[in-house]
Amino acid sequence: MRIEQLGLDELEPLAQLFDAYRCWYGQEPDAPGARSFLRQRMEAAESVLFGAYEADELVAFTQLYPSFSSVSMGFTWILNDLYVVETRRGAGYGRALMEAARKHASTTGAIRLDLATAHTNQTAQRLYEGLGYVMDADFRHYSLTV
Repeated sequence: MRIEQLGLDELEPLAQLFDAYRCWYGQEPDAPGARSFLRQRMEAAESVLFGAYEADELVAFTQLYPSFSSVSMGFTWILNDLYVVETRRGAGYGRALMEAARKHASTTGAIRLDLATAHTNQTAQRLYEGLGYVMDADFRHYSLTV
């Protein structure tokens, strides 16, 4: 297993995984859209991506977005995406990517690394809690489609 920060050179295999991730969340396949979305994030330095390789095959990724906490007056990262191809799940790739994200957050001076997952994604919840993440009991998160 090899973990690396990803760049534009890895866009094609990453876009395939990213599209599979979106489909896992119920979206229609859109490989060109996935490629375009990732390219925009990378070219604008709006996210940081890490990939997990088995031999030379990209089998998992995570994507982090920078953010800030007004209350804490500090820099944070949002771990927005984590995906491992189905045939490699349970082999430690997710855990390794989570550790790479933690190290990156620490190295960049972040005060916190935040994430969210579906209520039904119990596998991910066990992973996160096993790594020391604590579910926020004080806040409810809302969104508004515009």
